[in-house]
Amino acid sequence: MFNTYKEAISWIHGRLKFGVKPGLLRMERLMEKLGRPEKKIRAIHVAGTNGKGSTVSFIRSVLQEAGYTVGTFTSPYIITFNERISVNGTPISDEEWRQLVNEIKPFVDELDETDAGTVTEFEIITACAFLYFAKQSGIDFVIFEAGLGGKYDSTNIVEPLLTVITSIGHDHMAILGHTIEAIAGEKAGIIKEGIPIITGVNQPEALGVIEAEAEEKQAPYQSLYETCRLFNEAALPSGESFSLETDVKRYENIQTSLIGIHQRQNAALAILAAEWLNRLTYADISEDALRNGLKKASWPGRFERLQERPVVYADGAHNEEGIEKLAETVKQRFAGDTIHVVFSALKDKPYQEMIKKLETVADSIHFSSFDFPRASSAKDLYDASSLTNKSFDEDPDSVKAWIEQKDGADDIIIITGSLYFISEMRKRLIS
Repeated sequence: MFNTYKEAISWIHGRLKFGVKPGLLRMERLMEKLGRPEKKIRAIHVAGTNGKGSTVSFIRSVLQEAGYTVGTFTSPYIITFNERISVNGTPISDEEWRQLVNEIKPFVDELDETDAGTVTEFEIITACAFLYFAKQSGIDFVIFEAGLGGKYDSTNIVEPLLTVITSIGHDHMAILGHTIEAIAGEKAGIIKEGIPIITGVNQPEALGVIEAEAEEKQAPYQSLYETCRLFNEAALPSGESFSLETDVKRYENIQTSLIGIHQRQNAALAILAAEWLNRLTYADISEDALRNGLKKASWPGRFERLQERPVVYADGAHNEEGIEKLAETVKQRFAGDTIHVVFSALKDKPYQEMIKKLETVADSIHFSSFDFPRASSAKDLYDASSLTNKSFDEDPDSVKAWIEQKDGADDIIIITGSLYFISEMRKRLIS
């Protein structure tokens, strides 16, 4: 048993060596040993390539504004490991983590010796979340963000009230498949018998896969882009604004504090989620609660302003589609400004394509690395760039000094490429 939080979390991280092992057998056996905690939770399950974290944040904030207590399970963390399990946006304590790990460890040790194979880091963290939320009285809803994929993700043992698929894009292709249809099939694996599914996916080939799965499972299905209309879209100085017409209502001038064109879609999905929760009588969410919740929602590392002079933003765009949205937002918001990008990425990401997309908006790029087993070297990233004005330094500590040289009134610095890198940079710049 672990006497300290640090020992407990070190044990969890030590499981990283077992890698990613898609499949639900170990989770099913672990839940059985823990008394099926996943059946004691009123859950909303969110999967997708991009936009999961922001959509979770929007739904949580809306439910909170309506007077509900909301748990969230999210990954990866940006500020502190503890935030993976939060209640009303507040991470659980070190002591709560220590107790959870001590309760789960004996069962993990047992399972390690069986034909199910060794339990992974993410499976343990997910099991801790189910156990924690099942034990708490007074939590009305828990929003689970899927980790990788959907069908075989360890969160997929949950029996939700509602499922959400935010988007489909090219990410984790070695595991999820190399076509949009194959990836959509993995994400659609979260659809359960008779449980409503809403989606912000807009590629016809991916929507076809999701719709077919919903039909097979007799799950009520709603596509944002097929049943709703977003209009009067605009960028605000510190957020976004749009109007939305659904099959229930017309909402004029919805505002968010999260920046980025894609946040309009994520907020619209949260509106549909609220409508479904109302329709199914799981919740009573007023339009005021909806508007206030969307405006108040925040999510670190998503086009987050870290500094004023020079202006520094951090955005966790970590795949091609994420970088595309970032580039669109930059073009819309910062025309005429000088854009400096700080970029780092994992080796298994298509960083060559990501860099090419960034070069369409960047006046300069500084490449760095960071302390993570799968991090690319700064030199490899630098070599992949054809921009003339580029530099690199393997040491992430170099970034702060590089930023301090950019102090012109028109200088905008954007740090991006990996959520893990964003987390590192936030610590260095905000401390």
